[in-house]
Amino acid sequence: MRVLVTGGAGFIGSHIVTALQTRGHVPVLLDALLPAAHPDTPPLPDAEFLHADVRDADAVRAALRGVDAVCHQAAMVGLGKDFADAPEYVGCNDLGTAVLLAGMAAAGVRELVLAGSMVVYGEGRYTCARHETVRPGPRRADDLTAGRFEPRCPDCGAELVPGLVGEGAPTDPRSVYATTKLTQEHLAASWARCVDGRAVSLRYHNVYGPGMPRDTPYAGVASFFRSSLARGEAPQVYEDGGQRRDFIHVADVAAANAVALEAVGGLSPGALTAFNTGSGDPHTVGEMATALAAAYGGPAPVVTGEFRLGDVRHITADSARLRRELGWRPGVGFSEGMTEFARAGQRASAGSVS
Repeated sequence: MRVLVTGGAGFIGSHIVTALQTRGHVPVLLDALLPAAHPDTPPLPDAEFLHADVRDADAVRAALRGVDAVCHQAAMVGLGKDFADAPEYVGCNDLGTAVLLAGMAAAGVRELVLAGSMVVYGEGRYTCARHETVRPGPRRADDLTAGRFEPRCPDCGAELVPGLVGEGAPTDPRSVYATTKLTQEHLAASWARCVDGRAVSLRYHNVYGPGMPRDTPYAGVASFFRSSLARGEAPQVYEDGGQRRDFIHVADVAAANAVALEAVGGLSPGALTAFNTGSGDPHTVGEMATALAAAYGGPAPVVTGEFRLGDVRHITADSARLRRELGWRPGVGFSEGMTEFARAGQRASAGSVS
């Protein structure tokens, strides 16, 4: 199968290219190499490469020639710096997706795997002893300032117990980035209905691993901590470190993409199917920082009590559907993955110091 991988030179995209090649497929890379992600030209996989922006309709048209399916990874990620980033997020993520899908419609390419995200859910699943399953609203700045980080039941104010989120949970994006990721899914679903196409959204949880960018606001918490350790500094843990996340190794995410690309043709046409993509082994942010610092041999994490309003408290996935329907299984455990990540190289990013 010949697969166009947008963002194929990026952190996750480059691992997907390798996974596809290992399984006998022919990847074609399209990447703009934007300075925010690539201040220098990164090592490129041994594959056909087009240096172009996914928002360039002519470049997309050329890239789609002879392609059987598309793996769409190109996007701005992370919470960014502040709301001034919003136009760039919308342009890269949503306009870029619209241009790509229009090109696919014209070229007759009918199979898509999209890099989705768990951020579309907002807060995770919670249960209240009195009101059963509840959905707390956004956390208030005054609560966070006072160190009250845990969401409370919106009906009675009681403490809540966090649980796993299934794909059928309502979406509730709480940042610009999250909003653009949900919009990507809506665009892909609309495309699938219009052209009788088949689309999969792999809703990634917290991806980490070798080749993660360093010293950038457009990255995940694992990258922040690893960058601090590389500078000889203690990881700075926000809130009280009790935030629950599902940290999944990039090799497992790449394998999930390869499996989804091989299976998408057998899914129902005219629709988008979402799959949570997580390890199934949740840990707190504090636990992750401690494991990474210990494996690196650096200073112990410092819990700061600081917070970001766009962050959610707990979000962990139920990935049973991906395992059950597509036969995917994660292969890298938490301890093994953190030990490897502590010793692995990171790629340069804008503002990083070599």
